Amino acid sequence: MGKILDGKKVAQIKSEELKHTVEKLVSEGKTPHFCVINIGADPASKVYVATKARRAKKLGIIEETYQLPAETTEAEVIALIEKLNADPEITGVMVQLPAPDHIDVDHLMATIDPEKDVDCLTPANTGRLWIGNHFVEPATASGIITLLDYYDIDLTGLNAVIVGRSNIVGKPLAALLLERNASVSILHSRTKNLAEHTKNADIVVAAVGHPKLITADMVKEGAIVIDVGINRVDKHLIGDVDFDEVSKKAAWITPVPGGVGPLTVESLMEQVVKLAMRHKNDRG
Repeated sequence: MGKILDGKKVAQIKSEELKHTVEKLVSEGKTPHFCVINIGADPASKVYVATKARRAKKLGIIEETYQLPAETTEAEVIALIEKLNADPEITGVMVQLPAPDHIDVDHLMATIDPEKDVDCLTPANTGRLWIGNHFVEPATASGIITLLDYYDIDLTGLNAVIVGRSNIVGKPLAALLLERNASVSILHSRTKNLAEHTKNADIVVAAVGHPKLITADMVKEGAIVIDVGINRVDKHLIGDVDFDEVSKKAAWITPVPGGVGPLTVESLMEQVVKLAMRHKNDRG
């Protein structure tokens, strides 16, 4: 039976560390202050935004939510972003995704000041991530690295396979794993013979939103398995990995829930704090 990579436990430890950092920043006159722009009434987005607000409040971070109607124009959202960019008191800005179809998300990301880019989705910060000169990281990818670090898992020389090529998880995680000297392959819906790749991997990361996509016959004995998927099936949350069977072969495995999820929110708060510290150091 594989050992559990307990994201909930690690998130609690990180939370205490962040709380002390925030207290120090506040005592020095720089309270982290980030804004979330949510466009429309996507139910999942509303839950995520509320979760972020609760975590921020517990840590002493100021969080403002700008809830915009679904019919808000792209120009109106860009005007709001530019206003937040110009406000010296605001240290972080993010747009909750997905956005309505009539809005070009790439345009929104390009408008956010990279120095306030909590999600690390601006073109500038995406570039910095790939050249290894970044000061902020996407929350889920960063959370996964934090989890592996906590359990002292050395990635040097390991073969890592990421199933999923999103800009939020798959691609940035590949960059961070490369920084830790892993050899990385990114698989996706057009990949042929998926199992042939995963069976040879030391690390398998599943991030596609497909319930139980990764089965026991797709992983080798002693693999490290990271499940990013969160799927609601018959009123239960399950991951992209068949946990019951895969855990019998894996050396380490994340559960769903309680694995990557808790660290994603905590890691987002960490990015907010990083930007606030950078803002303070730049401006004195």
